[in-house]
Amino acid sequence: MAKDLRVDVADSPSSTQGSPTRDFANWSCPLPLADYPSIVMGHGGGGKLGNELVEHLFLPAFRNPALENLGDAAALDLGSGRIAMSTDSFVVQPLFFPGGSIGELAVNGTVNDLAVSGATPKYLSASFILEEGFPLAQLAAIVESMAATAKSAGVQIVTGDTKVVERGHGDGCYINTAGIGVLRNGVQVGPHRARPGDAILISGTIGDHGMAIMSVREGLEFESQIRSDCAALNGMIATVLDAAGGSVHAMRDPTRGGLASTLNEIAQASGVGIAIDEESLPVRPEVQSACELLGLDPVYVANEGKVVLFVDEEAADVVLDLLRGHPLGRNAARIGQVTAEHIGLLVARTAMGSNRVIPLQIGEQLPRIC
Repeated sequence: MAKDLRVDVADSPSSTQGSPTRDFANWSCPLPLADYPSIVMGHGGGGKLGNELVEHLFLPAFRNPALENLGDAAALDLGSGRIAMSTDSFVVQPLFFPGGSIGELAVNGTVNDLAVSGATPKYLSASFILEEGFPLAQLAAIVESMAATAKSAGVQIVTGDTKVVERGHGDGCYINTAGIGVLRNGVQVGPHRARPGDAILISGTIGDHGMAIMSVREGLEFESQIRSDCAALNGMIATVLDAAGGSVHAMRDPTRGGLASTLNEIAQASGVGIAIDEESLPVRPEVQSACELLGLDPVYVANEGKVVLFVDEEAADVVLDLLRGHPLGRNAARIGQVTAEHIGLLVARTAMGSNRVIPLQIGEQLPRIC
């Protein structure tokens, strides 16, 4: 439907003088965008609203072969070789949280987007949008954490920019990044490559990052502090690809919208069904308790140091052992499989033995988590 989309730009009497507005009447797929003539928090949540914004606004405007894949990074052929390029913005609050900071998140998030695309991350950019009055000591702590994280991940921050906005027009510090990596020869992974029969693996417990952020915001205290899983995954992913790269069909890091959004997106992109076993999902007891207290579902809570892999059934045990042999993958688990049934849907087998459909949410349970 998106290919028939027409976007008209015209001056509107109700708009600010000189500012163009979009005429939704001519959109071939107006919902849910037509119900939201202004941006709402849900547009940034990794759910249906964000996906509609991409499908019906950004993609038609910018359409090109490199963008069509809609993966975590774009694969680009330069003639002399293939690279991956990614970009991301980070607006998390609080800026410092158990297990990390906005600086570590910016580096690791960009590195991971490249790594799950089958690339070896090499170079990053970093642009800072700072609010007037932001303490220099906090900025220095963020920058130092970014430098240390980049060094640990084996990447270099090679360019950047700084902008300052007036007091009250920002939220302390926002960071935008871009990343470039070199794609591996012979490795073809992407959200559209999952196939029936694939085993679905995850490298560890889910919901850690989102609940670490939420526990700080809500002042929740547990016997064991909930810490973000913020980490660079390129080393662990490289280990898997070195040993079994041809058996890995798709990889994603389940960030905004959590595991459920990631699996729904891959089911739709690949034209397959996905079946998971709820009892196989690794969730820390303190994260489960916090979710129950706040009425949240761990499958929708963000992660920042986990990877979901779709691999050949024959290689599943080998890849699982490789993950568990890495410090970041000790709690790796097999959680389900790809099926030719219920195309485009994520279905979970519950502890009671029944099946339930886990849909893509409209927005997100937790805003501002990355």
